[in-house]
Amino acid sequence: MLSHIARPYAQALFDLAEADGSVVAVEQGLVNLLALAEQSPDFARFLRSPVINTEEKEVAIHAILSRANPHTTVGNFVKVIARNGRLFALPAIIKAFRGLAAEARGEVSADVTSATPLSSSQLTSLASTLKAKIGKSVTLNQHVDPSLIGGLVVKVGSQMIDSSLKTKLTAMKIAMKEVG
Repeated sequence: MLSHIARPYAQALFDLAEADGSVVAVEQGLVNLLALAEQSPDFARFLRSPVINTEEKEVAIHAILSRANPHTTVGNFVKVIARNGRLFALPAIIKAFRGLAAEARGEVSADVTSATPLSSSQLTSLASTLKAKIGKSVTLNQHVDPSLIGGLVVKVGSQMIDSSLKTKLTAMKIAMKEVG
């Protein structure tokens, strides 16, 4: 359902950014907004909250954007989705936009979830390993989930590689129940 809302907005923003040659700048601005939503639980709740009405969200977004000073296209776009009552879809729109931008560059996007943030050398190593396996440049979208305990969960398209300790422990627990 969310992708039905996100995709048209992302496509419209991508077309606009492509027309004025600002895809890279717009993508970076969106990545910064997404990082803000991921780092601030309050901001993430604000985006999703059905209790806060559209007018209040619009006023708050104007204040946030005036301080964040994003690329003009990003600021105008976020104001439009706030006016249309679609702020709840912002993370999905950003993800869809990044997919379109990566596709235009001939890249594949991969979601990487780890228990702790990966270092730049680890990200570079993972990207080169995935590039060798897939045959295309890979853009990594990093997420942190402490419940994984250790290891990684990598999702590229419909393919998922789960080497997390959490999954291995769950599998071991199931195997132990079958034996005992």
